Amino acid sequence: MTALSYVHGESGPALVGAAIGDFLDDVVDAHGDRDAMVCVAQDLRWTYRELRDRAEMFAAGLIALGLEPGDRIGLWSPNRAEWVVVQFAAAKAGLVLVNINPATSAS
Repeated sequence: MTALSYVHGESGPALVGAAIGDFLDDVVDAHGDRDAMVCVAQDLRWTYRELRDRAEMFAAGLIALGLEPGDRIGLWSPNRAEWVVVQFAAAKAGLVLVNINPATSAS
């Protein structure tokens, strides 16, 4: 079976069916010059276009390192703008992002 399954209950709008990287491209097409992220602690403000451009550059770097779609990458990071870039870059490159949280344990 090659069809994807999707069930949506009777609440709110339906989920977006696009892949995350494709969805970001759609948002850039519609709202590229709008603010995507404002990080006061880092004194930065990025538009959707700037966010996508950073994610695409980072994704290209991950691919250049030899990572392939389906590979997993681990990320241990506080809440920073770079975390968002890695999240979208992983999606664009077809990688699986694994968030590492040292505050949790497997016990």
